Amino acid sequence: MAFADNLPISESLGVFVGITGFDWLAEGQAEPLKAAVAAIAAGAIIAIVRKVLKRPDKR
Repeated sequence: MAFADNLPISESLGVFVGITGFDWLAEGQAEPLKAAVAAIAAGAIIAIVRKVLKRPDKR
């Protein structure tokens, strides 16, 4: 399995679109920088959790 298969690209894009859309609906303007930072952070967390959960137990 390649490293790119573990990257949460679709989840990160979903977070970006969700935050941007919510800001636009709630405040009347989108803040793409804030949404991008949140999407990158969410993607990093998802990637770390996937790596930790996939690691075999060392007993």
